[in-house]
Amino acid sequence: MNHTPSPHMAEAAKSGAGLLCGLGLGPDRVRSPDSLTHTPSPTGGTPSSSPPLLLSPGLGESGDWESREELRLRELEEARARAAQMEKTMRWWSDCTANWREKWSKVRSERNRARDEVRQLRQRLDALTKELTGARRERQELASENETLRQEALRLRADQASPSHAPSAPPSSSPPSSSSSSQPLVDSKQDRVGEGPGSPEQEPVRDVDTEKPDRQKELELLESVLRSKAEGPDSWDARSASSLRSALSRQDRSRLLWDDITAMEEDPGKINALQLRLDESQKVLLKEREDKHALSKSIEKLETELNQWKLKYEEQNKTKQEAMKQLNMLKEVHQDELGRMSEDLEDELGARTSMDKKLAELRAEVRLEHTASWLLKREREREREREREREREREREIEITRSTRGGWCGRQELREDGLIPSAPQELADMRHIHSKVKKQYQDKLAELAHANRRVEQHETEVKKLRLRVEELKKELGQAEDELDEAHNQTRKLQRSLDEQVEQSENLQVQLEHLQSRLRRQKSPGLFGKMRSARFSPENPDGPPSDPDEEEEELQIQIP
Repeated sequence: MNHTPSPHMAEAAKSGAGLLCGLGLGPDRVRSPDSLTHTPSPTGGTPSSSPPLLLSPGLGESGDWESREELRLRELEEARARAAQMEKTMRWWSDCTANWREKWSKVRSERNRARDEVRQLRQRLDALTKELTGARRERQELASENETLRQEALRLRADQASPSHAPSAPPSSSPPSSSSSSQPLVDSKQDRVGEGPGSPEQEPVRDVDTEKPDRQKELELLESVLRSKAEGPDSWDARSASSLRSALSRQDRSRLLWDDITAMEEDPGKINALQLRLDESQKVLLKEREDKHALSKSIEKLETELNQWKLKYEEQNKTKQEAMKQLNMLKEVHQDELGRMSEDLEDELGARTSMDKKLAELRAEVRLEHTASWLLKREREREREREREREREREREIEITRSTRGGWCGRQELREDGLIPSAPQELADMRHIHSKVKKQYQDKLAELAHANRRVEQHETEVKKLRLRVEELKKELGQAEDELDEAHNQTRKLQRSLDEQVEQSENLQVQLEHLQSRLRRQKSPGLFGKMRSARFSPENPDGPPSDPDEEEEELQIQIP
């Protein structure tokens, strides 16, 4: 009795095979029952040869499975390439930080060198201020001596201007030294008036009234000589010597000055030479003042340029700090994006591993179902073969009985004898077999419906996983775009930072040139400026200046 499967079961098997192939089971995964391990039959018999292959409609979708495998491998390669690119970017960031550390160490060393130079300049400035205070003290002493000499000259002028000077002066009131010194003074003055630069020959002056303006001129000439001696370059060099300052006291200096005055008064020929020297020294002083004025202007110009470069340097430092802040912010954003992308990749890998596990479980279940269905088919075929053998044996027996007895009578007799079953009994057997087969058919239909439901559930899960994978791909693309934008921004900031570093280096070089120029011109220039400001002949009796104010004027702040 042949039992052919219904077309509904064939269609269900085809749809199940298509769904399994859609899940990713190719021809290498959906194998024939012979390719599986040969399970021994429960009855100990040999398995039937070459049972029909299951899920044969899925064989046409092997190309789809291979394309999916290639897509998966390509995605894995892309993930590895992205991971390698991330490692390269991290190495690049580490190299950049190392380069920045080296540059900042160089900048720190240059700053320390500049601080040492500023310290040395301040030490030199302190030494110069000390020398300046000593020179100012000496100037004050010389000014006081000049004041005393001027008062003495005024007193002498007043004594000479009084009409009763010669007859009213008794010899007992004045010492012989003063009278003897005043007499050659008057004679020398008369000789000096006669031998002045304006008169080529000596003219005797005998009238007392005409001697008064000449004496006034002589006194003015004496004051100018004293002033020139107090302010001349030779006396300045002599005063700046510390040994002469420590060796001579005020009384000795005044005595030497009086001796010089008396010697000059005694020698009338020296006055013209002194007058010439005075004119030359005044010319030299004027030239030195002009040079000092030009140097002071150049120093002021250099100081203004230095202040401008300082402002530019501070602006460059501010821009550099802002750029470093932005770079640090971009680094933090980049690190956050890298962490988020790594977390997304880990989630995606976890989802893929879970999906692979589910696919492996589904494949194992499908294999078990295939084996179970194959075993059931084998049992059915065996039962059919047994039924066929029984039918054949019965037919043989019937033929034997027919050949022996013959006719219907013989058959009736065989039925009566019990060798051949009767028709109702045969019908009952057939009904029983039909009910059993129908029950098995219903069970198989229920199992097939259950398998279809499970396949639909798995298909929905696979669709959800595919949608999730697509979403992750989109998010990964967006993250890559954001990362590219961040890389572009970092490159732009790096370029701007390099440009600013170059500008700062150029400014540093220019600042060093200015510092070297200031070093070359600082010592004579600043000292000459202070000297021309403090010891100018326009203000000989000016008040003494404060050394703190001079130090503030001389101090140059170098960053």
